[in-house]
Amino acid sequence: MTDRKKKQRIVVAMSGGVDSSVTAAMLQEQGYEVIGISMQLWSCSASTAQEGENSGPGRVPDGISDARQVAEQLGIPFYGVNFEEEFQRLVIDDFVGEYFRGRTPNPCVCCNQRIKFGLLLQKARELAADYLATGHYARVERDDAGRFRLLTGQDAGKDQSYFLYTLTQEQLSRTLFPLGEMTKPEVRRLAARYGLRVAEKGESQEICFVPDNDYVRFLEEARGAGELDGDIVDSRGNVLGRHRGTYRYTVGQRKGLGVAHPHPLYVLGVDTEKRQVVVGSREELASPGLVATDLNWIIPPPGKPLEVTCKIRYRHRPVPCTVIPLPDNRVEVRFTAPEKSVTPGQAVVFYREDEVLGGGCIEKAILNAEC
Repeated sequence: MTDRKKKQRIVVAMSGGVDSSVTAAMLQEQGYEVIGISMQLWSCSASTAQEGENSGPGRVPDGISDARQVAEQLGIPFYGVNFEEEFQRLVIDDFVGEYFRGRTPNPCVCCNQRIKFGLLLQKARELAADYLATGHYARVERDDAGRFRLLTGQDAGKDQSYFLYTLTQEQLSRTLFPLGEMTKPEVRRLAARYGLRVAEKGESQEICFVPDNDYVRFLEEARGAGELDGDIVDSRGNVLGRHRGTYRYTVGQRKGLGVAHPHPLYVLGVDTEKRQVVVGSREELASPGLVATDLNWIIPPPGKPLEVTCKIRYRHRPVPCTVIPLPDNRVEVRFTAPEKSVTPGQAVVFYREDEVLGGGCIEKAILNAEC
């Protein structure tokens, strides 16, 4: 091991979960100077979708307490940072606002962009760290030209590269993902070998600030119940029933519509201006493409149509498509075959084999009539 490696200082984002704990232990074993940091983001006991971050009102959050104990076990410095105000402003307020605009946001993308690789990376720099390391299942490589490439994690079932498409070259140059070459069972075996107290800690749930997964309750507590109620209509505008708020529905939803119909109905879209929820058949869910905005390209931005694959949801399998550049940092995406449930507010992420090229926010689905 070189002296240079021994002198490198790495801040590890420690959530109290097994992934980030193993990340810290691995880097320490490899001879780096490791510092652990936990972020307090939310004032209710909760866990993050990616690493099990917890926080609680009036006490040390469970996740931070676990992280602190792991740091003590490893004998590394540990700090806690309170980003509650920033998290509320940059992530939660955005989440609530998007739902009330008829969109379905992905708060994990927003959190990675603004909190973890924004505020926390800045904190790592203030500690004179060379890198920020997290427990994400993804990989970073540097090519022969000196550009950094974001790659999928080797464990396809745990790959989290979809959530990281907003990272810039500068951020990637300061980021380590030590678990990218590993599978979850391998990580747990390592945790057991290190004797970490969190080795058997369970997986976390979807949204850290909605601990019971009842996002409708959360939205109504934020804005009040009874807003944006109106009609449920079919694609021709025929009224089929009433709903109690457009924010209760997302594209592709089938359950909870409360409409009697001889055939299954699915949410095709939400119109907050008309306060309408539009429903239709499964076949009507299919779209030939989409328009996305707020693009971030990890590769040089394309100046002509690009043949790639894309994911329109985290658990979506990558599908072939053509990306057509548009003005104002927008693109049109045309699928090789129609895709169901293209959802405004979600991320579309572009891949070439195992490399993340970039991505953006879905603005709208392209209707068959627009082809």
